[in-house]
Amino acid sequence: MGKRDKKDEPAAPVGPFHNPFAALAAKREALPVGPAAPAAAPVRKPEPKGPARAVVRMERKGRGGKEVTVVEHLELPVPQREVWLKALKNSLGCGGVVEDDTLVLQGDQRERLPALLEARGVRKVTVG
Repeated sequence: MGKRDKKDEPAAPVGPFHNPFAALAAKREALPVGPAAPAAAPVRKPEPKGPARAVVRMERKGRGGKEVTVVEHLELPVPQREVWLKALKNSLGCGGVVEDDTLVLQGDQRERLPALLEARGVRKVTVG
């Protein structure tokens, strides 16, 4: 059925239609009163938990001229470093590795990385 066929059809009735829930509206007053809702305490947004600071810098030395972005001073426990590295690699679409207490990401990620670190709870990100 095309657009032209719809013009030939009569318009839908505008008057009242069958509402299966119309009878329920009259029975609403007969319902028992439910328990009063407890007064809601003001909802405070919890402060994200994460390291206090991070230093982000780019380096080339000793890597055959390849650029890498190094994230230092995170002070995360060893298992947590792996979790953070995996999340950052997925978000940035790059490779990376944990070297000692630093995260090393492939490529120059200095522009995109601070926003991701702040979203994960780092309070101060220094880009150098």
